[in-house]
Amino acid sequence: MEHATAHDHQHGSESLTRTAVSATLHCLTGCAIGEVLGMILATWWGWGNAASIVLAIVLAFFFGYSLTLGPVLRAGVPMRRALPIAFASDTASITVMEIVDNAFILIVPGAISAGLGNSLFWWSLGVSLIIAFVFAVPVNRWLIARGKGHAVVHAYHSH
Repeated sequence: MEHATAHDHQHGSESLTRTAVSATLHCLTGCAIGEVLGMILATWWGWGNAASIVLAIVLAFFFGYSLTLGPVLRAGVPMRRALPIAFASDTASITVMEIVDNAFILIVPGAISAGLGNSLFWWSLGVSLIIAFVFAVPVNRWLIARGKGHAVVHAYHSH
């Protein structure tokens, strides 16, 4: 009996980690779309660093929440109820990703000022998103284990 309990605990832990990785990839997709689009638009429009960061963060939250809202709305949940579900599901994860992502961009010399044609722009943005993912997985795992975060919206996803 002891062996079965240890095995079940290990399997449950692996499943929880898998769910957290999936949730984090979901959030990362929205963040990446927002970050890339925000940086591209701000660079194209000639905006300064602060405005570029703000736009990228706003768009990361917008796309992150939008990717969550779609399946919830398709499940028949009215917008008035779907919005709080999306906020509860993704806010912590997106926040962690945005803090880590932007901190990395700011500490890499020249990354925040690199133009769209500069490889420094693209590799620093890519690496920043990978690092943000690594930081957000444990946050999502912790929330999901407590029935919060992405666990709230999981019932509405069709995967």
